[in-house]
Parts: sequence; C-alpha cells; structure tokens
Amino acid sequence: MEISKVGVVGCGLMGSGIAEIAATSGFDVKVREMTDDFLEAGQKRIRKSMDRAVEKEKLSADDRDAAWKRLSFTTVVEDLDDRDIVIEAIVENLESKNELFGALDVLCGEGTIFASNTSSLTITDMAAATSRADRFVGLHFFNPVPVMKLVEVVRTIATSQTTFDRAFAFAHSLGKVPIAAKDNSGFVVNLLLVPYMLDAIRQLERGVASVSDIDTGMMLGCGYPMGPFTLCDFVGIDTLYKISEIMYDEYREERYAPPPLLKRIVAMGRFGRKSGQGFYDWSGDKPVPMPI
Repeated sequence: MEISKVGVVGCGLMGSGIAEIAATSGFDVKVREMTDDFLEAGQKRIRKSMDRAVEKEKLSADDRDAAWKRLSFTTVVEDLDDRDIVIEAIVENLESKNELFGALDVLCGEGTIFASNTSSLTITDMAAATSRADRFVGLHFFNPVPVMKLVEVVRTIATSQTTFDRAFAFAHSLGKVPIAAKDNSGFVVNLLLVPYMLDAIRQLERGVASVSDIDTGMMLGCGYPMGPFTLCDFVGIDTLYKISEIMYDEYREERYAPPPLLKRIVAMGRFGRKSGQGFYDWSGDKPVPMPI
C-alpha cells in the first residue's frame, strides 16, 4: 500500500521539521496541534525554514510554494482519520503518547501505520496501547530535521515485515538515510551518545578541565564538529535530563544516570540554547561559558 497522505501530531521543533520535509517531498501533509497558538507558531517555523532554503538555493521558490499548498493544519485529532501514516512528535511522556495513539487507533483505518519520533521511550510500550501493534514503528528523526540525513526506523517484536518495509521506504522517500534499529531505549544513536554527554558532565564535576577546554579537546583531538557541552546546549539540557532518566530506568546502568550537576542546571532553568543559557551563555555574538 503506497503512502501518500501523511499526518504529523505536534508542530514544535521536530514536528514542524517532519511536516516540512514530507511536504517538500511531495506528500499531502496534515499537521495537528493542541491549540491555534501552537499551530500558528509551527506554521511560522515551517515557513521561515522553507524561505531560508530558498535563500540558500536548496529549494526553488516554486517548489516552496507547491510544498506549502500540500500542508494543512488542524487542532482536531479526528481530521487525521484518512492518513496513510501518522507520525507522533509530542512531549516525551508515555501517558500522553498512549492517550493520543488510543484515540487515533479508533479513528484511523486498518492500513494506517502509526509511528513515534520518540528519542528514548520504547515503541513497544506505545504499540501495546493500540490494537495494531503489527502496524507500529519508530521513526526517529534528528534535529534540525530538514538538514540531518539520518532516520532510525525502529522495529518491535510485533512489527510486521510489511509495515517495517513500508516505513523504511517512506523514510528513504523523504531524502533521508534510514537505518534499522532494535526497540531498546535510545535505539542506536542515543544509546551511544547520551553516556558520552553524561560522562563529560561527570568529568567537569571532578574538575578534570573547564567547559571550554573539554569542548576544545574533543573537537581538535577527535575531530568532532562540536564539543559535548555545546552539544548538550543544542540538544536541550532539560531534554538530556529527561532522556537520561528514562534510559537509566530501562537499563539500571550507572552510565545512563543523570549526574547531580545536570539536575542542578535544569533546576536553575538553564535549558541550553533555547533558553539562552546552559553550559554557555548564548545571548551575545559568541557563546560564553557559564559559572558552574
């Protein structure tokens, strides 16, 4: 069954990016948000991203306008009942996700695939809350979605081969490079990346080196495009904290446990680049390390 109609639930950073690439790839896309204000913010985010792509000559003005016409927006979950695939990109909370998929399960046809963009929760825990565990996958995109090529396609023990193949082909049709991942918390990338970021924080706690020196060391010593603390600020320190708690609960291994310093920074409301302060102060022309 060919996928032509795409539903996206959530129009924040990830949802808006997913909606954008689906529309620019030729799909009919319907985006659902909780309120009109959230929808308006998401629309502005998509439009700004598309305009930037035109300015950089990565997208023609005609293609941008055509993609925009393929997008529609709603606050009514029932409007997603005709979609071939529905991708969830809402808050990283299992109860909220299961409530959403429970409602969609009743509304959508038997052929509709459900997919979650979760970065740390297991897909099985969501699929089990529906009557279509065989038609449920993970589609984990990376931020910023229009730029990052990777998509982790996550298969549970109940996902059918047909569903996995359709989801894998769909990710490929978006111009992405899909990889197959087992349904374990963190999948492939976060399973390896989160302990790296957490260990950098632990070494900072131990006084091994400063924020800027650790970042510089990993960039120049390992050839990384950015250091672990800059990466933390881009990911979102609150997001990292939430992911680490979920992964520690899953594995009970110390390397996934959030360090005390991470918890303190979150408590101070320093969430990283999105809030203006994290390990760095982002208010000026260049990021400046914050007091720790």
